[in-house]
Amino acid sequence: MTLQRLVIEFKGSELVLRCLYRRSVEDAPGPSTKRREREVAELTREGLSTALEALEGRVDVVGTSGYSVREDLLSLALPRPHGARDAERAS
Repeated sequence: MTLQRLVIEFKGSELVLRCLYRRSVEDAPGPSTKRREREVAELTREGLSTALEALEGRVDVVGTSGYSVREDLLSLALPRPHGARDAERAS
């Protein structure tokens, strides 16, 4: 399973997370199953953690739109996997 996009939307007192991902058809659980719910929740958690970690580094505003309601697009470098960081620290 590969995460493609996470969209976070605040609607009043509600938080809506939209998760777009790809996976092979052969091993995909059916819609509305507990297994699919667990897998998507875990994928979303991992994506949010990665995004938060990326925000600790350099953040570039690469696009803007709107006047009274603003939308800014951010470009972030994704953090490297933990194994790559550990190897760099050891050298």
